[in-house]
Amino acid sequence: MGDSDDGIKSERTVFVTVGTTCFDALVKAVDTQEFKKELSARGYTHLLIQMGRGSYCPKKSTGEDGSLVVDYFTFSSSIADNLRSASLVISHAGSGSIFETLRLRKPLIVVVNEDLMDNHQSELAEELAERKHLFCAHPQTLFQTVASMNLESLLPYHPGDAAPVAKLINRFLGFPDD
Repeated sequence: MGDSDDGIKSERTVFVTVGTTCFDALVKAVDTQEFKKELSARGYTHLLIQMGRGSYCPKKSTGEDGSLVVDYFTFSSSIADNLRSASLVISHAGSGSIFETLRLRKPLIVVVNEDLMDNHQSELAEELAERKHLFCAHPQTLFQTVASMNLESLLPYHPGDAAPVAKLINRFLGFPDD
């Protein structure tokens, strides 16, 4: 699995994003040896972590010893390329990150940040997980989520059509139909 015809392992990247917040609990969860070994066992070769405003710095690795290649950065003007090239995305529960990843049809694990006040984001993540568009975890359950995930069970997300709602609102406000 993941090997090309010449025996060289193809790159399979897990991209972790925390957005602009501080979510050290997620960064620490993906920085354990146990977690990295599980990713390797599942055929992933690289772990790239966008750590935002966090203060915890994960351990970098070149992968020379056969382990995962691990790198991190704080911010980028755009993570779109990282999302596009990822084989698996592990994200905070921000709606922008969630819907951009789903739009790209990438397998997604959303990790809920329990330290946020009024954590309405968890409701979105839990609803989309219930509909089988993504997996939902907490920092302390992330390892088990990865160890037991079946990516084939995920269903593609198809965004709804907002035109009928807009038409109804326009009628209510007295605007003519187009």
